[in-house]
Amino acid sequence: MSIMGVFQIAGSAMTAQSMRLNVVASNLANVDSATSSTGQPYKAKQVIFQAMPVDGSSTGAMGVQVKEVVEDPSPARLVYEPSNPLADEKGFIAMPNVSVVEEMANMISASRSYQANVEMMNTAKTLMTRTLSLGQ
Repeated sequence: MSIMGVFQIAGSAMTAQSMRLNVVASNLANVDSATSSTGQPYKAKQVIFQAMPVDGSSTGAMGVQVKEVVEDPSPARLVYEPSNPLADEKGFIAMPNVSVVEEMANMISASRSYQANVEMMNTAKTLMTRTLSLGQ
């Protein structure tokens, strides 16, 4: 694998982490949405990653890609608010199953992973620059 493979691997990770950050932003934006466009409470989404070979080979270095975005199957959060027009006969409203704490942890993890890949690309660039300056 050439040193350019490092850029492909880091780039694939940055793309995947960017998608993860988009999903976290969507989940956090809808944490208090009682209904969605379907009329049902918003369902939290999670990103599933999978390893993918770089340069089409099945051996050696692996990058990452988003396999799919799935809905969290956990039940909706019930909030007691009998005066709300969306409340059921017992006075509960079904709210999204989004955990703000988990989403913040996911956001920090994705952000740190993104930063680590940027640092890896900068290190590879520095190595290439120093290699080119060896002959001077």
